[in-house]
Amino acid sequence: MGFFSAPAPVPVKESCSCSWAAIMMMFASAVTSTFANLDKVYLLLNDAVQKLEITDCAVSALKAAFPRLLVLFLIYFTYKLTTWALFTLFPTISEWLFTSIPTITVNLQPYESSETYVSQNTHPISQSKDLSLTNSKRKGYIQCWDPSTGVHLGEVPAMSENEVFAAVSKAKSAQIAWSKTTFRERRKVLRTIQKYIISNISTICLISSRDSGKPKVDALLGEVMTTCEKIRCMNSNGEEWLQKSYRWTGPMMVHKTAYVEYVPMGVLGVIAPWNYPFHNMLNHVISGLYSGNAVVSKVSEHTSWSSRYFTRIVKEALEACGHDSDVVQTITGFGDAGAALVKCPEVDKIIFTGSPGVGKLVMKGASDYLKPVILELGGKDPMVFCDDVNLDEIMNWAMRGCFQNCGQNCCGVERIFAYEKIHGEFLRRAEERVKALRQGVPLACCGHDGEVDCGAMVMEGQINIIQSLIDDAVKKGAKLHCGGKRNTAAGGGYGQFYEPTLISGITSDMRISKEEVFGPVMCVVKVENNDDDECIRMINDCSFGLGSSVYSKDATRAKRMGEQIKSGMFTANDFGVNYLVQSLPFGGVKESGFDRFAGPEGLRACCLERSIVIDRIPFVKTSIPDPINYPIKTSQGMQFSGSLINLMYNESWLGKLMAIFGIIKAS
Repeated sequence: MGFFSAPAPVPVKESCSCSWAAIMMMFASAVTSTFANLDKVYLLLNDAVQKLEITDCAVSALKAAFPRLLVLFLIYFTYKLTTWALFTLFPTISEWLFTSIPTITVNLQPYESSETYVSQNTHPISQSKDLSLTNSKRKGYIQCWDPSTGVHLGEVPAMSENEVFAAVSKAKSAQIAWSKTTFRERRKVLRTIQKYIISNISTICLISSRDSGKPKVDALLGEVMTTCEKIRCMNSNGEEWLQKSYRWTGPMMVHKTAYVEYVPMGVLGVIAPWNYPFHNMLNHVISGLYSGNAVVSKVSEHTSWSSRYFTRIVKEALEACGHDSDVVQTITGFGDAGAALVKCPEVDKIIFTGSPGVGKLVMKGASDYLKPVILELGGKDPMVFCDDVNLDEIMNWAMRGCFQNCGQNCCGVERIFAYEKIHGEFLRRAEERVKALRQGVPLACCGHDGEVDCGAMVMEGQINIIQSLIDDAVKKGAKLHCGGKRNTAAGGGYGQFYEPTLISGITSDMRISKEEVFGPVMCVVKVENNDDDECIRMINDCSFGLGSSVYSKDATRAKRMGEQIKSGMFTANDFGVNYLVQSLPFGGVKESGFDRFAGPEGLRACCLERSIVIDRIPFVKTSIPDPINYPIKTSQGMQFSGSLINLMYNESWLGKLMAIFGIIKAS
């Protein structure tokens, strides 16, 4: 993901950014200006009249009616403005200014409060190179480790199917009351969470870094900022997104009112990945709670340690606002715990983020119960540098796209397409910058100062995947400029590190051109002859389609190329900012998954869409005419129904007239 824009500092509804006084001043100015320039308006009307050859009589009538029409328009405008102010602006300002937001306290456990490790006795803190998640002597528990130092953090339960079902039942029971809360009450809970986040940024970054091995700045951008923006956007827009959506009924049902309403789904089962332990858990809790649902999150076994603290934040906020905290539950365990969540009959929808292989298993498991799923399955995102780019400007984006969070991003840059004209110079600069990246322990502990650019890999198995992809590419002719192996020096020999890597000469027969790397690797593909069409062909020759970006001095060219890329998201001359625009849906196509989260589409995806039809006028009802009432008279029924169809859909006025006579005759 890309996270480079700060969220709005004040969570005020976006449509209410102007003060009431400023709006009234603008309104008064517009009225004064309009009347002061009536003569100019008349001249414009005269000019239009002459061009259209309108009669003098019509002109006189139009001139006479114009002031009246203007007054009517101003009256209507004033009415709409007043209505908006009374029912939208003033209540919003009142809520944000006068709702008291609780201050919550979340008690910290060992290793959560301090950046350095403190031993319980005089001996040095214990470290291990074997970071196994299981211990034969502690069956039923997950062993938790700091992936950058090899320090044992503790253990959490590996929950059984019965324990998963019990947690879901608690959430379902609590959801009944939660579904009846108002949007104002839900916003208060989210504001309480955000108030805590803002006051405890350092602690959240510390715990995220400790559990995932990422630098604190990456935690700040990818964990904290995105979560705050999610809350701000939800509080500003969520109620509007979940309002009834009125639909045109068509002429046949003109006497009816039709709309779609969005009601809570019930219990959302979330299976979250390990790359952003704080945000990936809170992300669906925020939208799930706002839409009136209970949320049960199965967190990754690789980042379960931090989930206890993050869960306490949400539960404390709910309790402080007077609600049952059971509406949010966290599941810790291995694959069988996730399978139990999918299987549980009380879970109404599954939201999964992870690999395509596991995603297919989730979808298969859900299909046995006809349970809907949202799948976000990663990507192989391209970043294109056309022949006209300024290398001084784009190098920073190439580095950020490939190495943020040590490359462990679903919409991180996996393929750089450098045009032939700039290819050589781009590689020279890239090699210089990749070699300069500092890798190591991200916290000031275990003898390290924490001043690093790239941290550790969360999952040991991912290192093996990356190595096999690099080895395959080199074997088939790719050039390895730097990196390309496990970093055994970082972390003093402890921890799970893979060197920042630059590799070029990537061709379509190499696995690395098609399979997700999910690590600190910059893969460069040369675009021969600076050919846009060939570039697009190579980009689309891939089974993934999440995000994409094209850089060119010609914005029209960049946009035109983006329109041809098969992906769920695109940015021109920028990277990853889609995710900070939380009003946009997030998701991909092909093996990157389907359906969306974020935006109105994502919030509504947490709901059951119900189509409603009611009488527009109480005493005007639908009736069944005698010719088609039981027992049906076939001849009359056919004539009546056929005439009715012609009346409604025949484009000929003569046909419509004949249909009226047919209806009368059949009746």
